[in-house]
Formats: sequence, structure tokens, C-alpha cells
Amino acid sequence: MTRIGLISDTHSYLDDAVFKHFEQCDEIWHAGDIGNLELADKLAAFKPFKAVYGNIDGGDIRRVYPENLRFKCEDVDIWITHIGGYPGKYSLQVRGEIYTNPPQLFICGHSHILKVMFDERIKCLHLNPGAAGKQGWHKVRTLMRFNIDGPKIQDMQIIELNGR
Repeated sequence: MTRIGLISDTHSYLDDAVFKHFEQCDEIWHAGDIGNLELADKLAAFKPFKAVYGNIDGGDIRRVYPENLRFKCEDVDIWITHIGGYPGKYSLQVRGEIYTNPPQLFICGHSHILKVMFDERIKCLHLNPGAAGKQGWHKVRTLMRFNIDGPKIQDMQIIELNGR
């Protein structure tokens, strides 16, 4: 079993509570708009770290992290990108690939809206952890935790961080 901490849209702000909430996680995944390399380095020093760059990330982050990250965790095919849309409204950048070669788990950020949706058409779970940073229009800062055990994605938890 692999325990995942999922975060997005930090915009250069890293709440110390993230370390407490992700303490029992095996890996941290960031769905873009990291903000700066220092933040990414702090998370990478804490736990194994996977990330994609977002639209606000500069060249320094883009040289280290890709736009799209597709990999397997246990027996689950995962795709992380920052601007991905959601079931029925996928972005043009991913639409062709997601319908011809769908992952089992599709993760994106960008909207600052936490979403957990199952796309029945392509049999894919869609996750957006919302925004953990203070910049943006969201009212609540959020994170997610879940487990991947073989082919199963389970024990999904939504975490609300204090204050905006």
C-alpha cells in the first residue's frame, strides 16, 4: 500500500500544517502552480515528491518538473497535469489522449476547486485537491490524502487548512 498526500496551487505559500497532515504519507504529489523551487525542495526533503508545473510557474520550476506526468503507482495508471479540466469538460491539451488512452486516475489543479469525480465514460477517477496556497479566489485551503493498494484507490480524505 502507498499512502499519498496530494496538494496543488500553493503559489509560493506552504502552510506548516502540511507536514503534520502528510506525516504518515509515503509520497507527496503536487498538481502545479508550485510558486518557487524552495517550496518544492522543502516538500521533496520531507517525502518522495512528484510534481508538474503550472501556468504561474517560471522557467526554474519548468526545468525541473514536467507539464504532464504519467506513471504507475502500485497497479494504478496515473496522469497528473495542472490544467486538465474535468469529466465532460477536459481541456484541449489532454482531451485527445484522455479519450484514446485513459488513465485510471487523472489529477489536475488550476481551478482552486476541490473535486472528486468518476468519469463513467472512460472509467477514470478524477481528482483536484483544490488550492493549498493563499493566493486566488478560493475561500478554503484544501489538501487530500488517499491510499493506493494494488489496483485500488481508497480511504480518500479531504483536509481543510485553517484560514485563508
